[in-house]
Amino acid sequence: METRNIHDLVRFSDDKMQKIPLFDSTTYFCDLYCLKPGQDQRIHAHAESDKIYFVLRGRGSFHIAGEEKELGSGQAVIARPGQEHGVRNGAAEDLVILVFMTPRP
Repeated sequence: METRNIHDLVRFSDDKMQKIPLFDSTTYFCDLYCLKPGQDQRIHAHAESDKIYFVLRGRGSFHIAGEEKELGSGQAVIARPGQEHGVRNGAAEDLVILVFMTPRP
């Protein structure tokens, strides 16, 4: 059985958002995204993949298919195939997100 302690894996960089791989296979991946205040993931799209963002800690502004919404701890959002998506930490605290994507791009 593969297990991970997410609390031990969280890390931040002053330079850019950190992507920490948790699990993956040929069909999906599950990562941690760690963003300091002011950092973002640029808006982009995946033609054939669903991406789910689940906020573990902090607050972030999520851009999905032209809409923007602030989400906090315990909230989730999905970007469907072809939908532009990204996230920005405009808050004063760190942001930690669990990200699932399938199929792998």
